[in-house]
Amino acid sequence: MKTGDVWGTVKVSNYFVGVILAKIPLTVTPRESINIHLILIHNFSSLVTCLMSTCCHLNYKLTRFFNCSTFLFMLSVKNNSGVTPAGQCGTWVKESNGGYFTSPNYPEKYPPERECVYIIEASPRQCIDLFFDERYAIEPSWECKFDHIEIRDGPFDFSPIIGRYCGEESPAYIHSSGRYLYINFVADSELEAIGFSARYNFTQDPEFEELGALPALPVCDFELSGPEGFVDSTQIAKEGRAQQTEAVDCRWYIRAPPRARIYMRFLEYEMHNSNECKRNFVAIYDGSSSVEHLKNKFCSTVANDVMLSTSLGVVRLWADEGSRKSRFKILFTTFHEPPCEGDTFFCHSNMCINHTLVCNGIQNCVYPWDENRCKEKRKASILDTLDNTNLTIIGITCGFVVILLIISVIIQVKQPRKKYVIRRDEFDSALLHPGFEPPHYELCALRRAPSGDLTDAALAEDFEKFHKLRRSESKCIRDHHCGSQQGSIHGSIQGSRSNLSLRDATIASDTAVPPMSPMMNALYFKQVHVF
Repeated sequence: MKTGDVWGTVKVSNYFVGVILAKIPLTVTPRESINIHLILIHNFSSLVTCLMSTCCHLNYKLTRFFNCSTFLFMLSVKNNSGVTPAGQCGTWVKESNGGYFTSPNYPEKYPPERECVYIIEASPRQCIDLFFDERYAIEPSWECKFDHIEIRDGPFDFSPIIGRYCGEESPAYIHSSGRYLYINFVADSELEAIGFSARYNFTQDPEFEELGALPALPVCDFELSGPEGFVDSTQIAKEGRAQQTEAVDCRWYIRAPPRARIYMRFLEYEMHNSNECKRNFVAIYDGSSSVEHLKNKFCSTVANDVMLSTSLGVVRLWADEGSRKSRFKILFTTFHEPPCEGDTFFCHSNMCINHTLVCNGIQNCVYPWDENRCKEKRKASILDTLDNTNLTIIGITCGFVVILLIISVIIQVKQPRKKYVIRRDEFDSALLHPGFEPPHYELCALRRAPSGDLTDAALAEDFEKFHKLRRSESKCIRDHHCGSQQGSIHGSIQGSRSNLSLRDATIASDTAVPPMSPMMNALYFKQVHVF
C-alpha cells in the first residue's frame, strides 16, 4: 500500500498510523516485516511501534498515541480478509470495497500438494459477491474428490457448504448470506492445471437495507497482559469508549510472555439477540485479529473455554445499536508447557502457571488443581483456633441442650389438652332440644276420715285399701317429679317415665287389692267431683 507523503505507516490493530514529517514516499505491503527507527519530536509523548508483531516490527512501543500533540491520523481498514499460508497462495489483493485473489502461479499451472485457505470478511451489515474468471481449469474428478475448490457460507471449515468445484467450467456467481466466505483450494500430487482467478465485492445486506449504511464506529481497543486478567464488556462503558446507543466493534489484545500460551475461560456470557450472529457475537482470535486466525465465534446461548496456541490472543465483541445489552466476562491465564521451571505450578493439564495464582480463590487451571488443598494458606478462622478441650466443652453443652429440648417436648405431649367451647355471639334457640315437661297431676287424696255412715266393717276395710292404693300412686308420681333414682318397691326400679307402667303393675300384683264394691265406687266418684 503506497502512502504518498507520509514518512511511515504502521498497521496497528487493522488501522494505519502515520506521522507526517516529510515528503518521503514509503510503500508497505500487507504482512511485510520492516524495521524503522522513528524520530522523537517535540511534545510527542510516546514512540510508535507496531502492536501486531505479525504485521511489522518497530524498535519502540506505542503506549498512548492519542495524546500526541503532533498530527496523528488513523484510517480505518474495512477489508479484514486473509489467506493462509501467506505468500504461498498466489496473488492476494485487498481493497476497501472488495479485492481479488488467484491460485498459486496463476495463470501458470499451480504446484502439486498445495492447500490454500482464503477467508473473506465484509464490514457489518454487508454481504459478499464472488465472481470467477472464465479462464479457469482444475483437475476434473468424480465429485471433485481430488483437486478442487470448496466454498462455504461462513468463516470456518465447518460452515454450511455452498459448493465444491473442479473441471474446466468456472463456478457461477456466488452470494453469501452474511459477512463471511470460506474458500479452500486443494491440489494433490498429480495432474495440475492453471487454476483460477476470482474477484469479490461487498454489497448491502438485504436484512439491514432499511437501516442504511453503518455509521462510523468508535475506537474501542484494549491492551491486557500479566499472568492472569479479566476481559469484561463493562469496560466499554466504564472507560467511555462508546455511548450506549452506538454500535461497537471492540477488541481486547492479550499478550503473554514469549513462548507462552493463553487459556480463556468464560465466567459470564449473554447475547442480547441470541443466535443472531449478524447483530452480536464474541469472537476469539489466535495470533492476530485477522479473519484467518479466527479460533471461535459465539453468538448463541453457550460459550466454551478456549485454549490458544500462540502468545497473542484477541477477543472481539460486535454488537449493533439494538444489541448493546450483550455482555461477557472472560478470565485469561498465561501458561507455559511442561516441564515446569522455577516456581511455576503444574496444573496436571499440560499447563505451568505462575505460583502466585495458586490458592488465590480463582480457578486458573482447566481443572481446579490450583485451588485444592488450600486450607493451610487460607486465613485462620475461629474454628481453626479451637483445641480438643474447647471442642469437648462445646459438644457436652450442645448435648445437654438437646436433652432438655427432648424432655420439654415429651412434657408438652403428655400434658392434658384444654377443651375450648366456641361462644356464639347470638343465641339460637333452634339449637336447643325441647325439654321434657311432665304432665301436671292433681293429686286427689282422700285425707279426711270416713264419715259416720260408713260404719260397716266391710266398707271400712275397702276404704282403707283404696287409700293404700292412692298413696302408692302418689309416691310414684312424687318420685318421678323429684328425679328419684331408687324405687321403693322391689329394690332398684328406676324412677323414669318409661318405668311407671312397670311399677304400677308390680304394686298391683303385690298388694292384690280386690275390686271395690259399687257403693265404694259411688263414694269415690262423689268425693272426686266434690274436691
